[in-house]
Amino acid sequence: MLNRLFRRKRPEAEALGLYEAIVAQARRPEFYAGFGVPDTIDGRFEMIALHAFLVMRRLKGQGQAASAVSQELFDTLIADMDRSLREIGIGDLSVPKHIKNMAKGLYGRIVSYEKGLEDPGDAELHAALDRNLYGTVLEVPEAHLAAMAAYMRRETAALAGQPVDGLAAGRVQFGPPPVIG
Repeated sequence: MLNRLFRRKRPEAEALGLYEAIVAQARRPEFYAGFGVPDTIDGRFEMIALHAFLVMRRLKGQGQAASAVSQELFDTLIADMDRSLREIGIGDLSVPKHIKNMAKGLYGRIVSYEKGLEDPGDAELHAALDRNLYGTVLEVPEAHLAAMAAYMRRETAALAGQPVDGLAAGRVQFGPPPVIG
């Protein structure tokens, strides 16, 4: 009994709470209808990856508990992608290859979005969004890139204002999708 009282809590439940909020935000129809994000498996993956990046970025460097939740969030995303691939009929033997490519792609997105947010201008972030979020779209209106870049910057600032303890406990709040102005 004493072992249960003093045992460290594992971060799976917290990561699942974050992941559910990320997926709910990523599925908002405004992103697809208003901003031309492809309403496809790829487009939905990209929206989930973008929001997961924002949360993991906020958790980065915030202590061991936040780091554990961030890693578990990444693992939860990958496990969900594995399940989704199997549901759509990808053969069991090729799922690991697809997952490996998705994980590598997610790491690439993290790097490119990080660079984009660090750039005081928007050129790098627009390029990252064009290459990833809109990767299957032939011509992306500049207004869509600008709105999504502004949204990412706004959400980064909003997440910075959310207590790390709340995020590490699995609670996150996102604002509404962007508005083209």
